[in-house]
Amino acid sequence: MTAWILVWAPTYWLLLGPDNFLWLCDLANLLLWLGVLMESRRLVSMQLLAVALVGFLWTLDVAVAVLSGVHPIGGTEYMFDSAYPAAVRGLSLFHLWLPCVAAYGVWRLGYDRRAILWQVGLTWLVVPLSYWVTAPEHNINWVQGPFGQPQESVAPLFYLGALMLAWPLVIYVPVHVLVLAISRWRRHRAGD
Repeated sequence: MTAWILVWAPTYWLLLGPDNFLWLCDLANLLLWLGVLMESRRLVSMQLLAVALVGFLWTLDVAVAVLSGVHPIGGTEYMFDSAYPAAVRGLSLFHLWLPCVAAYGVWRLGYDRRAILWQVGLTWLVVPLSYWVTAPEHNINWVQGPFGQPQESVAPLFYLGALMLAWPLVIYVPVHVLVLAISRWRRHRAGD
């Protein structure tokens, strides 16, 4: 994974700029690498919450777009946009395997039940930071509008607050509940 980070991080920095690392999925790439290196159950568990569902939906959107030309979810249109460098599009394929690395890390190290609190805290730090310090046209973490499109339906700060509540409820809680259920099932089977 270190070799991956040594290629991915400088390439993204040069081609997309440093603010791109505020994307929660890009941040997950770095934090998962640190979690694996340090064998940190907390960091690995946090990043499983961050990437499991997002990676699945990203993969689904790209796969359907490859087969039909339609993006059923949205947000991956850049993968088919020649305005983005081929290197960026190729390196974005980390969305495919990052959930597997995180799941393997949790399987090996165990799941930290408090990871959801830490990941929500990180999200509540990074999302407003994305809003305040990045150019609106970059729409990092969709702070200007969902699926990369600016929104004008509600006041920007109301939208930001709703996004900060929705992210954990829609993305992290389902994965947390599933991981806890799998953990209980594994413990139950081990007790048989």
